[in-house]
Amino acid sequence: MTISDAAPHNWPPHALGEGGAALLLGVENSVDFVIGPDVSPLEAMERANATGALILPRLLEGAPYVDRTHDNVQAVLQELVDVTARHSAGAGLVARLAYDGAHVTVSVGDMDGTLPAPEVEPGLYLVYRLASDVGQYVGDHGGRVTWAAVPA
Repeated sequence: MTISDAAPHNWPPHALGEGGAALLLGVENSVDFVIGPDVSPLEAMERANATGALILPRLLEGAPYVDRTHDNVQAVLQELVDVTARHSAGAGLVARLAYDGAHVTVSVGDMDGTLPAPEVEPGLYLVYRLASDVGQYVGDHGGRVTWAAVPA
């Protein structure tokens, strides 16, 4: 696992100021990480879970309801990594955790298609229950990036 300094140009979806102008997050507000293509979906979930456990306490420092937010973000991260790893475009997974003071936005890519329905991927029911908003955009590496905004 490596920390990546590459970031999508339209990130994060919830950091919008007056008139929709994007606000820039400082380095202390977001972390990117990569999980290579040579790992199984189960191993990808384990690595993402371990990375989240290391990153989230620092990212959420001083936030209200830290324990609940941490648990919800970990659950969403794990499900998005699982779905993305099993529907991968083949270049490995790129993930981002970003905290804007109101939400932790979890982003995982690159998926080879649109997000399946929860009936196909039941873990997505949990994502939709814990996140206030879920979406996708075309990533920089050809696949689709799925994001979910978890209220803090």
